[in-house]
Amino acid sequence: MKFNAEIEVMPLKALLDPQGKAVTSSMKNIGLPQITNVRIGKHITMEVEADTIEIANEMVDKACKDLLHNPIMEGYKFNIEEVQ
Repeated sequence: MKFNAEIEVMPLKALLDPQGKAVTSSMKNIGLPQITNVRIGKHITMEVEADTIEIANEMVDKACKDLLHNPIMEGYKFNIEEVQ
């Protein structure tokens, strides 16, 4: 079976996000001071070939842990759906 995975990698809330801070500051410059606390991360999509959704979950989790995120600075979450 084929699955689509959508992965979100974000900086840990306890850490400073320099990109997010810069964008938050710029919001005032474009007339949107109501927008605050911007955080910038990564959105990753992938296709996974696996026999079951449980196996696909394990594969995506391993990819996230071993390659796609830095556990010292980032957290991740993902969603997997079967391709119809």
